[in-house]
Amino acid sequence: MPNETTRQRPFDRSRATPYTRFIVPINNPLGSFVTLTPEAAYSSDSITPNVPTPPIDPNNPPWGIGGAFLVWFASLLLLAIVPLLFVVPYALHSGLNLSDPAFVRSMAELAISDRTAILLQVVSLLPTHVLTFVLVWALVTRFGRLPFLPTIGWGWSPRLGMWASIGVGVALFVVSTALAKLLGAEKPTQLEQIINSSAAARYAIAFLAVFTAPFIEEFIYRGILYAALQRFVGAVGAGLFVLGLFTLIHVPQYWPNYGVLAAVLLLSIALTIVRAVTGRLLPCIVIHLVFNGITSVILLFESFRPPPTPLPDPTAFAVLFLARLGLN
Repeated sequence: MPNETTRQRPFDRSRATPYTRFIVPINNPLGSFVTLTPEAAYSSDSITPNVPTPPIDPNNPPWGIGGAFLVWFASLLLLAIVPLLFVVPYALHSGLNLSDPAFVRSMAELAISDRTAILLQVVSLLPTHVLTFVLVWALVTRFGRLPFLPTIGWGWSPRLGMWASIGVGVALFVVSTALAKLLGAEKPTQLEQIINSSAAARYAIAFLAVFTAPFIEEFIYRGILYAALQRFVGAVGAGLFVLGLFTLIHVPQYWPNYGVLAAVLLLSIALTIVRAVTGRLLPCIVIHLVFNGITSVILLFESFRPPPTPLPDPTAFAVLFLARLGLN
């Protein structure tokens, strides 16, 4: 009969050998190992390997060309519709009759000749930009399932940091100003006429040009459009398409000043090259913001202007063109 010393005793965890760690192999493709404490080693809970999540590549976005162009087209619709929501009630308040067959033409004339109507269109760009950002956020994050900033390409590049981006923005402003003057900056643009309409419109444009326009336009053009296109047609094809589209969309507000249009084209080329070379969007936003910021400072601290000049005769769709103000 076995004595007490040889009798098998039940396992007592408190008297187990005090090993502090167990290395347990996990059957997974990466051949990962996890390190467990004795308590976890005897636990019946399932073991999940600590496999690192691959970094998000902004050049391989989770959206396609269709989604990118859908958001771009929706942003243009917002630029056309939202200002009408501000101008139409004011037109009715001013005495225009909605049942009048000439209502559209009368409202278009009011929209480009009345100071309050022009200011309302400028102010309407703020909710337009907010709604556009919501569309961009929904596409980029898949309605909140992905982080927005890493997916859109937010971050600095080793090739172009913050101070270098600021310097590029200043240099672009100087070169663009010289180019505009060389090619005929004396011709008044639609934007200049809007700025001259009232001091309130001037301040509103300066605010939007710095605090909303650089973000929204870069999110759309060098963000979702470029990222989706370069995956299918390459960086060169995507860059040419985006810089052409960005310039074309600014033609109505700067026509017929070829110098200013050339300056916008130069800015678009530079921003697109920066996006292609760095692979990041933040340098583009900073360059765009500095470019617009210098313009806004000059605009605000300018000496007294002459009395506002009347705007050109309206066309049937002039009010829609005014929705796209000079916030390049």
